[in-house]
Amino acid sequence: MHAGNLVHALKSLDSKLQFRGMGGQYSKDAGVNLALDYAAVSVMGFVEVVFGFRKVLKAMALVKKDILTYQPDAVVLVDFGGFNMKVAAFATQHGIPVHYYIPPKVWAWNQKRAFNLKANTEQVYSILPFEPAFFAKFGMQVQYVGNPLLDEIKKFTPHDFFYQKNELSYQPMIALLPGSRTQEVMAMLAKMIALVPDFPQVQFVVAGVDSLPEATYELAKAKGIKVIYNQTYDLLSHATAAVVTSGTATLETALFNVPQLVVYSTSWISYQIGKRLIRVPYISLPNLIADKKVVRELIQDDFSLDNLRQELGRLLSDATYRQEMKVGYELIRERIGEQQASERVARLILESLGKK
Repeated sequence: MHAGNLVHALKSLDSKLQFRGMGGQYSKDAGVNLALDYAAVSVMGFVEVVFGFRKVLKAMALVKKDILTYQPDAVVLVDFGGFNMKVAAFATQHGIPVHYYIPPKVWAWNQKRAFNLKANTEQVYSILPFEPAFFAKFGMQVQYVGNPLLDEIKKFTPHDFFYQKNELSYQPMIALLPGSRTQEVMAMLAKMIALVPDFPQVQFVVAGVDSLPEATYELAKAKGIKVIYNQTYDLLSHATAAVVTSGTATLETALFNVPQLVVYSTSWISYQIGKRLIRVPYISLPNLIADKKVVRELIQDDFSLDNLRQELGRLLSDATYRQEMKVGYELIRERIGEQQASERVARLILESLGKK
């Protein structure tokens, strides 16, 4: 989504620009000639990456070959740090300027990666307000450009007939956001939907992604739980509360002012490795941006049915708790600011290329 929006912004400034790369449907729709769909290498977790290593190596070889064939004036990397850091080093070795939009979260673990980022990028554009100060410790000038989610949310208009369109009742709605990768959705959804029998007074609705195999959501459908596809913002605009897999969706939920419970679990080995490497007190974006606990995080062993039941019950019954969370959301909005991220990054990239 962010890559696609950036391409649109670049095209609005120079209609003659051409784009080729690795991406998804948003990038393709924006006019990127895709050499590779990024879903082919979208894996999470330490053990999971090991098992998917051959396809990652194959994709890397394809991308490197494509860069040399295409000979771009610039390589623009968007997020996807484990893969894109290697692309950055390769492009730099071949004299191609590298611009990194949404840099790797090196502040979370293996902070020495910041030196590699500095060596292999021309400019870095951050969407988290605390990152420029962190990178400054490594002698880097990183531009904070605002968060592109704000731009995306501003464009959104709620559907007038959301309930009718999706055959929903008018009971209070709990949004279940299990993630956007098949691997994590399958892992998270089973625990989320176990909540349903304990809360007959509300309706649970799953935010689905139609780019994933239909079987990914079969467990929810088999239990009679509604899955609606590609309508996450509509769902959040109508939700009373949400249970959200840690990731970008936690910030989106906060920006929609929806009280939420953040959850996450991974394989035992990946978790054991991760907890020894990660250097931050929280994993959710709302807590990281606020630099304090705004939302409750249930991670790994804490992500149990008893804890889920207790915390969701509190979200629904404790008005003071909900209000305190919304005060935290206001702090997050203040820290993010109101910049137009895609447009700012587009201008900075073209200014840099113009100087050459």
